[in-house]
Amino acid sequence: MPIWSAGTAPRPTISARRRTRGTPPRRYTKSLRPPGKVAPQYWRHRTNAYDTNGLDGCAAAAPSPVTAPPLPDPVLKKRVVIVDDSRTIRALIRATLSDDGRLEVVGEASDPYEARNVIKATNPDVITLDVEMPKMNGLDFLKNLMRLRPMPVVMVSSRTRENSEDAIRALSIGAVDCVHVARLQSDAVHRARFAKTIYTAAGAQIAQREVARQTGSGAIAAVARDFVWNRRLVLLGASTGGVEALERVLQGFPKNGPPVMIAQHMPAPFLKSFAERLNRRIGPEVRIAAEGDVAQQGVVLIAPGGQHHLAFASAASGMIATPPADGTELYVPTIDRLFKSAVGAPEKIVAVLLTGMGKDGAASMLELHKAGACTLAQSAETCVIDGMPRAARELGAVQKTVPLDDMTREILALCSIRGHDDG
Repeated sequence: MPIWSAGTAPRPTISARRRTRGTPPRRYTKSLRPPGKVAPQYWRHRTNAYDTNGLDGCAAAAPSPVTAPPLPDPVLKKRVVIVDDSRTIRALIRATLSDDGRLEVVGEASDPYEARNVIKATNPDVITLDVEMPKMNGLDFLKNLMRLRPMPVVMVSSRTRENSEDAIRALSIGAVDCVHVARLQSDAVHRARFAKTIYTAAGAQIAQREVARQTGSGAIAAVARDFVWNRRLVLLGASTGGVEALERVLQGFPKNGPPVMIAQHMPAPFLKSFAERLNRRIGPEVRIAAEGDVAQQGVVLIAPGGQHHLAFASAASGMIATPPADGTELYVPTIDRLFKSAVGAPEKIVAVLLTGMGKDGAASMLELHKAGACTLAQSAETCVIDGMPRAARELGAVQKTVPLDDMTREILALCSIRGHDDG
């Protein structure tokens, strides 16, 4: 069937209408008039009937002394669906995102059941999701979404403030980020940051993970059961997607696992809630690091953030320091500060870079690698954002690239006297 009908395009000239019998009708539009020419009119055959500017993809039907320059390709906008039971909040989010030319709101829903249909119909790149909604809790919907149709999600709610359990739970389920709705009612700077957060999230790689989590579980259990510490210390660096990644790595650690130090890019209140959640869910003890702590077996220390980093006062002795931020760092805590502080005792270090934007930790991992430390990076296909691991790989800083579901076994093997013989 023709993709156009009578009246959808200007009537072409007689010469242009001469066609072989049976040839489907073609659509024509006016071309640009060559400079200096008043007449005649020229017609162009449109090869793409859905081309809205009338020029791209067109070839002249009659010779023209001047060829019009090609128009630039349109910007491929990221498609957004807004899920919130408040019409006011949906309008606020839409208005904020509409100010960013890289984003396009393609649908809205007031509850998870409506959202399911809108997502099927629009196939968005990213969705914003409220927590409190009728018919189904937003977190329960997020869990179902990650299991059945994984996609980037940013939680936008009054219940995802920086120290809330809901925010940490959402991040552990698979949300890329959490934003308190009050930020949308703030100044233009915060609104622009929100739009940037949505745009960045749209590029995140979200995989179906429920089945993958079972892969290698027997081997992990064997390593954990027979674990005998060989005195190596584990340094973990993570950013976007790190909450879920860290939980998955550490959930297989035994109570007598190796000492672990973590630098995760998050605000201090988030980090406190995250430490409390991890402490309830894994074997080793988890707490926020404090000045004067000592790295010890069976303990996971998380960088305090806020105004303080995590580093070794002495890597050889395992003495911990929490140096203050000097105002020049892009992130607090920063992974580079933690990794650099361990260069003096490379034989004792297993350094790991997990999912995250940017390149924090890559340069310092190269220093550790050159000094003789074990260096691992999460594989690109299992990262939410393959930024920091990719930067480290490109520098030649990575000894081994490891899929996320194999990372626990790899770390425990490197820190065990029995090593890879455990499974």
